[in-house]
Amino acid sequence: MAKFKGGGFGGGMPNMNNLMQQAQKMQAEMAKQQEALAVREFRGTAGGGAVIVIMLGDYSLKDVVISDEVMDDREMLQDLILVAFNDALKQVKYESEAGMKGLTGGLF
Repeated sequence: MAKFKGGGFGGGMPNMNNLMQQAQKMQAEMAKQQEALAVREFRGTAGGGAVIVIMLGDYSLKDVVISDEVMDDREMLQDLILVAFNDALKQVKYESEAGMKGLTGGLF
């Protein structure tokens, strides 16, 4: 009967200290990336720029800009605001996910 040396896959146990250091480094990089993303501005637009929503990377709404030409049509204005908001939200989500994939190598 064959005996295995080292007790783990590949001939030995991984060094737990190294794994912990790598995890701490990744955690620090993720926090740094989230801080940088939080202050970035993302612009969602609708109606050819008639409504612009500015959202920060932490998903907080910074500003809403509405042109005079859509002020008289309440229903259209409501629809345009929703479209612009969702556009900005999609951009923030995409950037956040792209950053995470870059750090984790696509594991998450």
